[in-house]
Amino acid sequence: MRYGIIGAGAMGYRYGVMLQENAGVTVDFIETWQPNLEQVRKQAGVQVARDHQNRRIVPINIYTPEDYVGHPDVWIIFKKQMQLADELQRDAPLFHEDQYVFSAMNGMGHFEKIAQYFPADHIIGGTAMIATVLNGPGDVDFMGPVGSEVMHMSKYAGERDDVTNQVMADFKAADLNPIWSDNFMGMCLSKVVFNAVTNSLCTMFEIQMGQFIAYPGVKDMATQLFNEAYDACERAGIKLIETRQEEIDSVETVSRAYKYHYPSMYQDFSKGRPTEVDYINGYIAKLGREHDYVCRVHEFVTQEVHLAETMRQFKQTAVPISI
Repeated sequence: MRYGIIGAGAMGYRYGVMLQENAGVTVDFIETWQPNLEQVRKQAGVQVARDHQNRRIVPINIYTPEDYVGHPDVWIIFKKQMQLADELQRDAPLFHEDQYVFSAMNGMGHFEKIAQYFPADHIIGGTAMIATVLNGPGDVDFMGPVGSEVMHMSKYAGERDDVTNQVMADFKAADLNPIWSDNFMGMCLSKVVFNAVTNSLCTMFEIQMGQFIAYPGVKDMATQLFNEAYDACERAGIKLIETRQEEIDSVETVSRAYKYHYPSMYQDFSKGRPTEVDYINGYIAKLGREHDYVCRVHEFVTQEVHLAETMRQFKQTAVPISI
């Protein structure tokens, strides 16, 4: 099958390059960030490294939405939540009724937007426990050893069909290690509640995951956040695919495995961009209030991240003072 990647960022490059190189399928990239387009064209591909090692140029097909004339069987969407609505509107002329779409974006809210352009039973959802860093235009770093990728897939609506099965087979061939779930919302929320701990707290303190897990109180903090999230989900009738204890344990195992990694929320924060906290902790808090349950800690963390965003304007280079 032919794939079209909407969003040639960290995760878009990760999925596209691995599909192209490992599964041997044709991949086209659609990008709207001009510096990225120019750099890829200048260097005749995207620069790819793994854990900062073995940098190489991987030739890719990259286009603006207006330049693209291809017809992929499946679109793969990786955009920031705040950018998605405008991106889909710009890409709409490229969408056709026979096409499917897959997305494993962080947070919640993107599937409702995607469903405005694709039939519900043509949407495949996913989550990815895959750390990737976009160092700059045309320069991506795959974090973690080969084979460490972990992801889940589920249908947004309807049963598994031939196209869905082929997508999963291609992802397996690409070494993305997909795991199927019949519990769409439980799959999605399991990743959201994980990010609500690691992404948000690492961002507030501007630290790597290994630095985060070095604090002995992390387990207690995670437990409090997870308990609120699970309570909210239970009141909403959503059963997560992992138990509370499995989520708590995963904070330590994942943080140690990616100890030098800055989560994607921090990557946005450090570059002066808005974060996706409203679609992560904010979503959990909203879900709770919709079902008569107040997630006080998640509401507080959401405000704390926004406070950190606001405070960036007051940061200045420290001036040494002689005493």
